[in-house]
Amino acid sequence: MPQPDDMFGDDDYPAYTMGRAAEITGASQDFLRRLEEAKLFTPFRSAGRHRRYSRYQLRLAARARQMVEHGTALEAACRIIILEDQLEEALRQNETYKRQQEAGA
Repeated sequence: MPQPDDMFGDDDYPAYTMGRAAEITGASQDFLRRLEEAKLFTPFRSAGRHRRYSRYQLRLAARARQMVEHGTALEAACRIIILEDQLEEALRQNETYKRQQEAGA
């Protein structure tokens, strides 16, 4: 089992409560709930059903807050962020594939 220090270093580990997530991102708790409703991300739920957020999710929330503050509609901001994330993942997979092809050539 991973040690707590290892888990907190993991970008996907749900280490932050909703209150702390709101503090870190500069967003309200309601804004974080709206991001969940818009399906930007789904926070982990603790045994007590409390939301927990990862550092990765906090980065997405901060980006969405920034876009909304600059006039982008919340739903549009979420869709843009999702598409950017998908593109980044596709580029990462493509690069991995290219390296594998070069290594096998």
